[in-house]
Amino acid sequence: MQRYASRRAGALLYAFALFVPVSAVAQTPDTLHIRLETAIRRALDRSPEVGVAASKADFAQARAQLARASRFATEFSLQTAHAAAPGLRNLPDGVPRDQLYLYPEVQNDWESLRPLNRFETSLVQPLYTWGALKGAIEAARQGVRVEEASTSQQKIDVALRTGTLYYNLLLARQLVRLTAQAGDIVEQAKSEIRRLLDEGAEDVDDADLFKVLITEQEFLRRVVEVEQGLRTAQSALARQLLLPEGALPEPEDIVLEPMPFALDSLDAYLRMAAKRRPEIRQAEAGLAAREAQVRVARADYFPQLFLGVDSKITLTSGRHRQTNAFVNDPYIGRSFRTGVGVRLSLNMAQTRAKVAQAKARRNEVRHQMTAARQLVLFEAEAAWRNVVSTRAAMNAQNEALTISGEWLRTEQINFDLDLGDTENLVDAVRANLELKAAYYERVRAFNVAVLRLWAETGWSAPGAPALDHADAE
Repeated sequence: MQRYASRRAGALLYAFALFVPVSAVAQTPDTLHIRLETAIRRALDRSPEVGVAASKADFAQARAQLARASRFATEFSLQTAHAAAPGLRNLPDGVPRDQLYLYPEVQNDWESLRPLNRFETSLVQPLYTWGALKGAIEAARQGVRVEEASTSQQKIDVALRTGTLYYNLLLARQLVRLTAQAGDIVEQAKSEIRRLLDEGAEDVDDADLFKVLITEQEFLRRVVEVEQGLRTAQSALARQLLLPEGALPEPEDIVLEPMPFALDSLDAYLRMAAKRRPEIRQAEAGLAAREAQVRVARADYFPQLFLGVDSKITLTSGRHRQTNAFVNDPYIGRSFRTGVGVRLSLNMAQTRAKVAQAKARRNEVRHQMTAARQLVLFEAEAAWRNVVSTRAAMNAQNEALTISGEWLRTEQINFDLDLGDTENLVDAVRANLELKAAYYERVRAFNVAVLRLWAETGWSAPGAPALDHADAE
């Protein structure tokens, strides 16, 4: 019986030493316990990439406001001038000040300078532009949709990356627990061999102990690799969440389990992708903007009608306004003009070139939209099939793990009854450990595949966390 006990201890140690996953972090005192939804919301709240995209959307919104404001008083300005102007000398007595132009002896007095202030205002109001104003407003409005779709896409990318990092960390933590179990068995095997040596078992010698100690060093080396891998996983998620220096995330979930998810038909996801993917909305808005720009370019073929108003007031102390319509004093006076005007570009060759450019850009976006639709449908279908395959692989792995557990229990019972074989026990232990690790890998792959399917359908599938919560918090 001692012989079998020693063989069993060595077999278990050897099998556990062969299994140590290389991906995992030691528990730190300053940790942030999070769930998947919390991690995604926090990443969206703090992501500089989302901030950049949102800033571009704000810029597009301001540009649209500028286009709408251009409908009224397209040109409305005030210009002032302030300088020194001469006074008057040789003023006759008893003459009305508005009739000084009748006396040639009245002259400018450059030795007596006076302050001059001039105010000029100008206003241009378009009346009919053949669609140029409407086209510019529509192009700017569609530009807002383009940038909003870009922001949505950036949010989806950040959410997918955060979810992947979260499940990477949860997998690493799960594998660390398996490694800890292996460590316990190592200690048990070493203690058992030493006990047998102390008892003077005939089939146990120092060579068995040396083999165990060498195997233990291999185990310890792999443990270090596991811990460093776990630290890497935690650091990656911490930086994604922009946590304070020294703080590390820790998943609230204790066990890595398959995400609760009901897979719908492929057609349903294709319809969702075609309707909700930001790339499609971005391409549609871009095409509408290019169509509006074509209308703007074509408007230059036709005369544009506008209302113009301008006024000017010049004031200089010590000078007097003359009422005669044919007398003009540049240092004092006021004027007002208003009327309807026509503006027409006479260089038709340039207009034709501008229209051709606008049409080429529109056709470019149209072809891009066609390609984007096909690519979106392909990516959604590939993601759907990946969920199907990873789920099947996970279920098969789970069945294999169940069978392995039964095999291991059988070998352990046979070994305890002196009916087993060392090699069979080693194979059973090794297979069970490898299948456990592989099962958790399959679970992680399935969960990430679900995240990818959500991303490829515009994050609109049932069960997907809402990405807009980050904006509301």
